[in-house]
Amino acid sequence: MKRVLVVRNDKIGDFMLAWPALAMLRASLDCDITALVPGYTQPLAELCPSIDRVILDPGKAAEPAAQRTLLKQLKEGNFDAVICLFSTFRNAKLMWQAGVRQRWAPATKLAQLLYNHRVTQRRSQSAKPEYEYNLDLVRAFLQHNGIPAIEPAPPYLRFEEAELAGFRLQQASQLGIDAARPWLLVHAGSGGSANNLSPEQYAKLVRQLRHSFPSAQPVLTAGPGEQALARQVVELAGDGAVLAGDLPLPDFCRLIACGNLFVAGSTGPLHIAAALDVPTVGFFPLRRSATPLRWRPLNSEGRHLAFHPPADAEVEDMSQVNVAEVAAAVTPWAREYLS
Repeated sequence: MKRVLVVRNDKIGDFMLAWPALAMLRASLDCDITALVPGYTQPLAELCPSIDRVILDPGKAAEPAAQRTLLKQLKEGNFDAVICLFSTFRNAKLMWQAGVRQRWAPATKLAQLLYNHRVTQRRSQSAKPEYEYNLDLVRAFLQHNGIPAIEPAPPYLRFEEAELAGFRLQQASQLGIDAARPWLLVHAGSGGSANNLSPEQYAKLVRQLRHSFPSAQPVLTAGPGEQALARQVVELAGDGAVLAGDLPLPDFCRLIACGNLFVAGSTGPLHIAAALDVPTVGFFPLRRSATPLRWRPLNSEGRHLAFHPPADAEVEDMSQVNVAEVAAAVTPWAREYLS
């Protein structure tokens, strides 16, 4: 087994939750690992220590010429196996057309007919975290090929300490803040992945945490199109909160790595923070496909707190999350990180 292709060509958060599976594959098998990803996750794939090469997926809406180029790349890859962590009919057809000998995927939907190795998972039941479903696929692949699985452990993304120290000083200078203070990073955007707290709720939480931890420096982060929302939180929070925006994705990851605590909804940046094992506070709806269990971040044990609407509220109504109760729960837990 010399060349393995891993497919996770959907959103940033979903891709980050594939990193333990990629780490298991890297640790267990001496092979070349290629990832098929879309353009917006390509910079993350290039940071991943478990990935050797990246193939860019132009997407299902791309011109026929781009689709033919993709298929040509897949054929020329001469892959011994593909593990489709994200299975669609398009992905299944591509792998079948590319002639990959072992084609692994969850046994769901019509697409499974084009795979010759299928694992029953019932992901719609959301009985375990997404990253565990991904790990189960890799375990099944390894077992089938007689290879012992080596279990991975966080963090899954690291930066050198000297590199981060220099980056932190640079950012502190640009933002006009003290690099020596603990940084409380807050990401109020959602990327449309799940309902989130309002700017008023985030601002109230920042104020209450600053009351408990006067030395903490609030830093609002923002992705493309989220700067206005983050500025609103900065204005409402007051008390020295600043906005760090317009960073390319690799530097955005470095900024998160500089954080002492990261607060966000169920969205890609939360999962980036968890891959770095920065302590995280996450907000999740109670819809079965979006629960704190299903989208549990990758933090090591004890470094993540999850909150959701009360049981008697509408499952998507994040306005029912009581920020005062959240702050009361976070404060004793965060003392280790923000004091």
